[in-house]
Amino acid sequence: MHPRASAVGTHYHSKPDLLQAARRSRIAFLTVAPQRMDTIKHRTWVWEFDSPVEKIWPLLADTARFNEAAGLPRHAVREIPQADGSVRYFGRARLGPLALEWEEQPVNWIHNQWFRHCRRFRNGPFKTLCAHLRFSLRAGGCRCTYTVEIEPANGLGRLLLATGFFHNIGKTFGRLADNARDFARGQREHEFDCKPPRLAPRAKARVADLVARIEATPHGHALAGKLADYALERQEVDVWVIRPLKLARQWGVPERHAIEVCLESARQGLLALRWDLLCPRCQTGKASVPALDQLPQGAHCSSCNIDYDRNYSANVELVFYPAAAIRPLDGGEYCLFGPMSTPHIKVHLTLGPGEKRTVDLDLSLGSYRLRTLEPGGEQTIEWDSDGFPEVLADGQSVSAGPPSQPGTVILRNKAQRRLTLIVEERAWRRDALTAHRVTALQAFRDLFDEDVLRPGDNVEIDYITLMFTDLKGSTALYERIGDPQAYSLVREHYAIIGKAVREHNGTVVKTIGDAIMGAFADPADALRCAIRLHNDFAQFNETSGKDPIIIKLGLHVGRCIAVTLNNRLDYYGTAANKAARLESQSAGGDIVISPDLASDPGVRPLLAELSPREEVAQAKGFSEPIRFFRITAEVLATRRTVSPTLPR
Repeated sequence: MHPRASAVGTHYHSKPDLLQAARRSRIAFLTVAPQRMDTIKHRTWVWEFDSPVEKIWPLLADTARFNEAAGLPRHAVREIPQADGSVRYFGRARLGPLALEWEEQPVNWIHNQWFRHCRRFRNGPFKTLCAHLRFSLRAGGCRCTYTVEIEPANGLGRLLLATGFFHNIGKTFGRLADNARDFARGQREHEFDCKPPRLAPRAKARVADLVARIEATPHGHALAGKLADYALERQEVDVWVIRPLKLARQWGVPERHAIEVCLESARQGLLALRWDLLCPRCQTGKASVPALDQLPQGAHCSSCNIDYDRNYSANVELVFYPAAAIRPLDGGEYCLFGPMSTPHIKVHLTLGPGEKRTVDLDLSLGSYRLRTLEPGGEQTIEWDSDGFPEVLADGQSVSAGPPSQPGTVILRNKAQRRLTLIVEERAWRRDALTAHRVTALQAFRDLFDEDVLRPGDNVEIDYITLMFTDLKGSTALYERIGDPQAYSLVREHYAIIGKAVREHNGTVVKTIGDAIMGAFADPADALRCAIRLHNDFAQFNETSGKDPIIIKLGLHVGRCIAVTLNNRLDYYGTAANKAARLESQSAGGDIVISPDLASDPGVRPLLAELSPREEVAQAKGFSEPIRFFRITAEVLATRRTVSPTLPR
């Protein structure tokens, strides 16, 4: 037994040959079962950590990662919808000589506190297998108790339990607890020890060649080697879905750099990519396609038993995974359920008919969805004060009741059947690279210009920032210096704009004569880019010895339609029209922005230093005069002298 861990419960002596059989079997752990203590055998391990529970919970409650690190195999999952709209889940796996089948029971958990999971076997040596993990606070850290309960089904099961099964899994669990302890302390790079796949010498040479090719492009950012190591050495649960935004956070690099190296790696063949259509409830991809033109209008989630539509701004996600020639991945699951599979769910409890449960839990103020695992409606709440509202479910609907006491959540099942009540944060995965964001990046358009929507297909984009620029006095410029020199100057102007747009996480959608249309997912990036452009052109005019370039700029944020036109993604609608009309109000050297953009939370702090001037004017195509804000050329010139950059 490890010196920092202890075990309590029934103790058995082991025989070497049967211990080896138990090791080969490696029965998957995690299940809840009826308490028949005359036949159920159990063992509890206690681990103490000098880190807070907030650091240990994401490690030990990540049941898929834990199971993989424990050496358990993947298993196939079958989801069977029931007449009442609920879903039953069945697993199947081969463990050594045994082909096992079981039914998954809904996992119960309270975020950062405990989880309990059960499997009811249909064959094999065990009837039921349960795992219960619970945290408690201690001085300077936390304590974790982990209990496994098993009911044998036959003589083989009783023999396994009597000859070292618990001892064997206890050693494995102790090792993983030590890994978690060191990871939380910052003493190891990866959560758990795992054996990476072996690469043949020829494959290693190919990976090295791919890394060199990626770094030879503008998109490598000295990250290709790090990405290759990640794709080859991390646990499978990490590389099924590689999210660039998560990598950026882990590596401490700009998000654009992580996105670009993943895009280039997919182009070169180190990674592959796919588009996932995420379920709004469980937030997993239930429809996956390799290209945008294959993306369906909606999908069905068999886990939640709901139909849902696509939303480019919320649930269409671009993800990456190792190319099959680099690291092939098999299908199946290490654990279908688990708290960290759906980290936005804070409470997931099964209540009997008429049961009421009060749990101690401090939730952050914000937007929440109250629902049941079974069909029966949902309730969205904006919780901003007092106690968290009571969660009421009757099998047909879910509603918010009166406030609970601060620091508690009350759940009540008013139905005549068991229901699993859920309290979840209403937020998409923070690391999801959505379609509206990635298609607004220049690198995506440069590398995957063929990845467009089907002809005739169009999608609504909830929130996109559009920039229109135009070259002031271009007609006079052509007349004054002649077509060849003027066109050369215009090309330099294109290059300056393209570089700034790319470096501010945007894309050039198209050029229209001397004008350019750009798109940005973040309004603040668009405004910073506009200011950068005026700075760059001011420097160009001072140092080039050529005719000065002065540009007009208009910015607006809003909804629009994305379509494929001339074999490229384009944006149409009122937002595009308004951005173009705002550019026409520009006098040159200034920036004209809409009230919608000015009111964006990320833009407001920037405007505080720029003294925008409110104006009203009649614009072509709009029946009423439009309001806008002008950041004058004088303010921008002063800003260049005092402080050329804006805070981020």
